[in-house]
Amino acid sequence: MTTAMIFPGQGSQSVGMLAELAASSEQVARTFHEASAALGYDLWALLTQGPKEQLDRTEFTQPAMLAAGIATWRVWCERGGARPNYVSGHSLGEYSALVAAESLRFADALQLTQFRGRAMQDAVPVGEGGIAAILGIDDAAVAAACHEAAQGKIVEPVNFNAPGQVVIAGEIGAVQRAIEACKAHGAKRAVMLAMSVPAHSSLMAPAAARLRERLQGVAIATPRMRYVSGVDAAEHADPETIRDCLARQPAQPVRWTGVIRALLAAGASRFIECGPGRVLTPMTKRVEKRADVAYLTIDDPATLAAALAS
Repeated sequence: MTTAMIFPGQGSQSVGMLAELAASSEQVARTFHEASAALGYDLWALLTQGPKEQLDRTEFTQPAMLAAGIATWRVWCERGGARPNYVSGHSLGEYSALVAAESLRFADALQLTQFRGRAMQDAVPVGEGGIAAILGIDDAAVAAACHEAAQGKIVEPVNFNAPGQVVIAGEIGAVQRAIEACKAHGAKRAVMLAMSVPAHSSLMAPAAARLRERLQGVAIATPRMRYVSGVDAAEHADPETIRDCLARQPAQPVRWTGVIRALLAAGASRFIECGPGRVLTPMTKRVEKRADVAYLTIDDPATLAAALAS
C-alpha cells in the first residue's frame, strides 16, 4: 500500500492539543523541550495553558503546529509506524513534512517558521487584512467574484482546498465585498475566518522576500521521502528548488486539491494526517471520493492505534 503522510498547518491549533498523546508517550514532551530550547520560550506551557490569544498569533501558531506535527511523527516512528512513501503538508505543514523527510533540521525549521510568522504579520497591519472561506461554488466562480469585488483593492483565491471549498484573502473591505459577491454567485456559505493575516495572497510579497533572504542561510538536504509541494502540486527533490518553493509559498495559493490529485495519480492509497485538528482529512476525502483509498488521522492514542493497525 502506497502511503502519503500529510501534515496540517495554521488553523488546526488549540490550547490543550496533543494532551492525550503526551500522556501516553514521553516523546511529545521531549520534542517540545527541544522546540522550546530552539525558540527561547516554553512552547509546551503555551500549548497546555494558553492564553489562546497568544497561541493564535501567527508567530506562535506556526512553530507550535510544526512542533505538534513532528511530535506526532516521532511517536508514530517510535511505535513502529511504517515510513510513508510520500510526504506533503498544507501551507505551514510543508515544514513539518520536510523535517520528517530529513530535508530540514528541526531547530532550523522552528526558527524559520517563527520568522515566517513575524514577517507575514508585519506585511499587513492587524485589522487591514482579511481571510474568508467560500463553500459550494467552483473555483472559476470564486475568482470571478473576487474580480468583481476588488474595485482597485486586492482580494484573491488563496487556498484551493477541495472542489467547492476555496479560501479567499486580501484587504478587509475587498474580502467583505467578495463574500457578498460569492453569495450572489450561489455560494452555500461564505464567512470570515478568525485570522487577520491574508496568507498566500499577493499582499504577502514583502514577507516572501524577507523569507527568501533568510532561507539563504539554511541548510536544505535532498528529502529521504518523496515530497510534493503545495506551491505547484509537484514533486521536488532538488534542495534549491525546495528552497525556492518555501520562499514563494507565503504569497502563492495553496493548491491542496492539486496535491491530493498528484498523490492519487502516483498511486497513494492511504493518507495519514499527522498532527492535531483533523482538518485535512475531510478536505482530502472531498477531492476524490474513492472506496479503495484509506483516510486516517493521528492525534491521540486511539487514532494512533488505528493507523498502526492499518
